[in-house]
Amino acid sequence: MTAAEDRSAPSVSSRVSPQGVARQSSITLLAWNELGADAATAFLNSYDEKLGGRPLDLAAASVAGYEAVERAITARVARD
Repeated sequence: MTAAEDRSAPSVSSRVSPQGVARQSSITLLAWNELGADAATAFLNSYDEKLGGRPLDLAAASVAGYEAVERAITARVARD
């Protein structure tokens, strides 16, 4: 393995758990259905000041993070 290949391999600590993957998939589908493809992609992949992080990462990290992102999506839909 070259040094470049070694750097690109995710570390064990950076891998998302199976539960995190499920939350990530669920929040992506919710955002896609509620916000539309372009808005969902922009929202999930951009830092959100109110949430204190990137929504996709927060949703994957914990149930509380998922719920916070879910509320943020609902608020965006209600606002628009």
